[in-house]
Amino acid sequence: MIEVKNLVKRYGNHVAVDHLSFTVEKGQIYGFLGPNGAGKSTTMNIITGYIASTEGTVLVDGHDILKEPEAAKRCIGYLPEQPPLYMDMTVTEYLKFVQDLKQIKKGERREMLRQVMEMTGISEVSERVIKNLSKGFRQRVGLAQALIGFPEILILDEPTVGLDPKQMTEIRSLIRELSKDHTVILSSHILSEVSAVCDHILIISKGKLAASDTPENLSRAMAGEQKLALSVKGGADQVEGVLKGMEEVSEFEVLPSGEDGLWKVSLTAQPEKDIRERLFWAMADAGLPIMEMRLTGMSLEDVFLELTESDEEAVGGWTESSGESGSVPETETEGQKDGEEDDGAETPEEEVAGNGSDL
Repeated sequence: MIEVKNLVKRYGNHVAVDHLSFTVEKGQIYGFLGPNGAGKSTTMNIITGYIASTEGTVLVDGHDILKEPEAAKRCIGYLPEQPPLYMDMTVTEYLKFVQDLKQIKKGERREMLRQVMEMTGISEVSERVIKNLSKGFRQRVGLAQALIGFPEILILDEPTVGLDPKQMTEIRSLIRELSKDHTVILSSHILSEVSAVCDHILIISKGKLAASDTPENLSRAMAGEQKLALSVKGGADQVEGVLKGMEEVSEFEVLPSGEDGLWKVSLTAQPEKDIRERLFWAMADAGLPIMEMRLTGMSLEDVFLELTESDEEAVGGWTESSGESGSVPETETEGQKDGEEDDGAETPEEEVAGNGSDL
């Protein structure tokens, strides 16, 4: 669906994106990770056509984002980190405005509006003024504008930033549901979120692609060895005897679990071959039931830190979204203010600037 080839973005002497190449396949959720200033938002802005690259090409469903911008952008729904909302409009007015911008055919608009509101769970607040909605509902309205036109690709930049745990869970569930019909690229600093939601992970470091694989394969590759945790019922001597007889096992430890006859086993095995099936049958043949077995390799956080540990968040005052000026207002990432509920209850008016140019 998306093919990025040798992408470069320079701001003066600073290289924000450095010969970056990757491919996004159809029907998956991609997690886009990297430290602050690594080039994530710059790359996403180039893919969506919001800014131009210095070098390289981006193909969206076969359309070059520079040569065929309208055709390419019709394939993309984009939710920036700060949703591009007009606070004095009602939800319905705003989404109708987005339909005008996206040139949706008049005969399709009413049904599309109904479907998008139903998908994002905002039907009940459709006639409310956006500035009176909670942060969770505003984020849903931002998702709704990205869905107008039912694009094949959704690009979501920090979609859960500033939300409380309940709202985060709801947005994650919504993203999983949307992935049934859309290819999703999700940028987030919350690694547990990426690990739980994404099928494939792209890690960018200093503007370059540091890794691209499934969360499981990344953990396995970085760990170098298989690490397993088991819960086995039987005698400790029998369990140790089985493990000593397996040449693939390089080291192990058998400890009491606190439950009579049940032992906790941690072991390290050679990385060349998955030993779980052979281990299962070896224990079964010895009459030792395995009550639990799981891989305990490196976490996604460990992998991320390993690949990006030398990155600096800023160089000479530079921040990724600052362009050449070198400074931008700090992004608000705090949770909901006191008194905000996720049921659309009215709150005191807030000074929030919508940015329609992001649509």
